Amino acid sequence: MSTSTDNSIEGKVDFKVGNETYQTWYKIFGNIKTSKHRPVVAVHGGPGMTHHYMLPHKALFLQAGYGLSSCLTRVMANFLPIIVISIPVIFYDQIGNGQSSHCPGVPKEFWTPELFMDELDNLLKALDVYDNFDLLGQSWGGMLGGQYAASRTPRGLKRLIIANSPASIELVSRGTDHLLNQFPEDFVQMIRKHEAEGTTSSEEYQAGCMKFYTKHICTLNPWPEELMASFAAVGQNPTVYHTMLGPSEFNVVGSLKGWDIVPILHKIPYPTLLISAPLDEIQEVACLPFFTQIPKVKWVELQNSTHLAMFEEPKRYFKVILDFLNETEAVVQ
Repeated sequence: MSTSTDNSIEGKVDFKVGNETYQTWYKIFGNIKTSKHRPVVAVHGGPGMTHHYMLPHKALFLQAGYGLSSCLTRVMANFLPIIVISIPVIFYDQIGNGQSSHCPGVPKEFWTPELFMDELDNLLKALDVYDNFDLLGQSWGGMLGGQYAASRTPRGLKRLIIANSPASIELVSRGTDHLLNQFPEDFVQMIRKHEAEGTTSSEEYQAGCMKFYTKHICTLNPWPEELMASFAAVGQNPTVYHTMLGPSEFNVVGSLKGWDIVPILHKIPYPTLLISAPLDEIQEVACLPFFTQIPKVKWVELQNSTHLAMFEEPKRYFKVILDFLNETEAVVQ
């Protein structure tokens, strides 16, 4: 474990899978031992991305939350000082990319949601936060977080945040088809042609993907360095992404094809915040089951962002999250 000058520490924990031992790299902002607020574990997307694009969430530590619920703070602002409590944030690279083990040579069957849930369990226990933590999953991270919360119901999870995530792959495809069909017909035909012919690595197809990304993943120009770093990592090692999703952004043919947690969402007992956006590649139809099936859920739709509100609409995004993390239990119920 090493300490840096930005109030963070980083290190690696062993993660045993069968007879092999891999390592999960982590970075923590804040002190998880002494903080009065439980840590937030930030779960990145992909599968196969890295923690880099999630780093704006360190704002939860740097800007801090409120010691009082947001409602109470507003009412009593003229009578009591605001108690500032920093929220520790734990980032990590899921195995397969980034600074964690890349696991070369493993069979395709190795890469499953169960593997990544085991890794998350292992990390929480190794850092001694398993009994008291919040979970924030973005994109694939929210898919993983939702499945983890519903199927394993970890005893220490207090609040769950699902940001820009679908409840099933079939619903993702339905929403993506809708967005794709808003483009000119020749563009759609080009995309479908490359998918059918297996030429998704062509410059034309990749340029088409970027055109879609700039409308439905991140509208900023240029893209932030953290986002570019995560995309570069996938480009250098696309194994997990290609295995679980496939080479095409618009048609899932990997092992996650058929993935669906809608039938188990009702088992999530935790207060849950659902975040989405109208022009996100993850369309409302894919988010809706979280809202209809989770008993204690609040849904916020951000109007000025797409898939990555932490870059596109940070002020609103982090206010929504901080308010949720500091609400009383009664507010969410």
